[in-house]
Amino acid sequence: MKILMISSEGWPLARSGVLADVLSALPRELKKRGHEVALTMPYYREVRERDDLALRTLPVNIEISLGGQRHAAHVLEARTPDGMQVFFLRCDEFFDRPALYGEKGEPYPDNAARFIFFSKAAVELARRMTPTPEILHAHDWSAALVPVLVRDQRLPFATVLSIHHLAEQGSFPAEDFSLTNLAPAYFKPEGVEFFGRLNLLKGGLRFADRIVVAGQPYAHVIQTESLGEGLDFVLREQAARLVGILPGADTQRWNPVTDPFLPVRYGAGSLEVKAASRNALLADLGLAPSPRGPVFGMVTRLAGEKGFDILLPVLDRLLSDDVRLIILGQGDPAYETALNIAARKFPTRLAYRGDYDEALAHLIEGGCDIALIPSRVEPGGFSAMHSLRYGVLPVARGSRGVEQIIADYDPAADSGYGFLFYEYGSEPFWDAIKRAREVFSDKAEWERLTKRAITRDFSWAHAAERYEELYASLVTLKAAA
Repeated sequence: MKILMISSEGWPLARSGVLADVLSALPRELKKRGHEVALTMPYYREVRERDDLALRTLPVNIEISLGGQRHAAHVLEARTPDGMQVFFLRCDEFFDRPALYGEKGEPYPDNAARFIFFSKAAVELARRMTPTPEILHAHDWSAALVPVLVRDQRLPFATVLSIHHLAEQGSFPAEDFSLTNLAPAYFKPEGVEFFGRLNLLKGGLRFADRIVVAGQPYAHVIQTESLGEGLDFVLREQAARLVGILPGADTQRWNPVTDPFLPVRYGAGSLEVKAASRNALLADLGLAPSPRGPVFGMVTRLAGEKGFDILLPVLDRLLSDDVRLIILGQGDPAYETALNIAARKFPTRLAYRGDYDEALAHLIEGGCDIALIPSRVEPGGFSAMHSLRYGVLPVARGSRGVEQIIADYDPAADSGYGFLFYEYGSEPFWDAIKRAREVFSDKAEWERLTKRAITRDFSWAHAAERYEELYASLVTLKAAA
């Protein structure tokens, strides 16, 4: 099949989180299965500044209307280091900026125009591609207008919308609807209107042929008022088109046996050399070496849904003992400020780094003993998958997404390889941390659990097979229509 992925991110070219990880691993796995897969994304400044891409400008002239204004989209083509074809949509007015979505915790004020332009240009590119794609697979709010445009223009593509961040919906003032150039009938509850505002993700939910989320349990819980981020009733209405596919871990990028960022590589049979990564991590960050307790780590976005509101109240208790905590990620300025203050209070025990650093992310996975994953919602569980693969045991909230990945440690049954808590709050979180630390003090038992964790298989192969079945069913339906 011929599949065009449409995304505002794509590792290793531009990333802010899990979206880019998916856009690295899934296309590669689909290509292995014999499908033609390409990616289209914006031509950001950070892409332009890379020196390892052989770019060529295509003789394609795309003019995009945003309300009464016309903007040109230039198309550049390249191959990623692993051989995937990428089409970059260039409009420097919108994408030649220091960041992807905003700066200093604030989104760019013209994000509606930026990503409506991107969606329109992506659809125009798909119309001109040879061979013509059969599937347009849009990802998150920044590409969610694509299914709406395909339906409005009666184009022959089947559309799939993947939701990776349900809380981020592309919600903008009503006046931004004019940028879509859609008929007024679309700005209604049956279309892209949501409580008087333009909501791009809602439009995608209404018009995509299929909606994909991370696993069937998560597909059920987001239809509830407590976890539906306000769109639960829309998701219930679209339940017949809602599909849960548990993603995989990118074992090419995240593999301690081959990881170039680790000082010493290791696997299930050589966990003793993991200490080299632990020592290097503490030294690189200026933390005191040889703690009696475990080294904790987090590589995540700083957002309420990631559990920082229940982490911050236990920081002093955690760091009052001889442990180390390393956090890598950026997001809510309030959380960034709180972590910077805590790092000054505990300079030898806590290190916080805001700017994403690929080498440090890998060293954290290689050097930590325990991963903290207190997320209120954790649909895909990539953090848990990566940690387990590196022999890092997670302390995590037992949401229905996480429970697909982490089995709670039960010494009586001699099962499990993580420490789950279920009630969302600081005290249940703290109880799980204490339980993990108690087991950590038993070195023989901890080694048994890390060996159990590192052998877990979360490859993309099964997920790619499910996507293949989904795409094939849509192609069949389009052919029969």
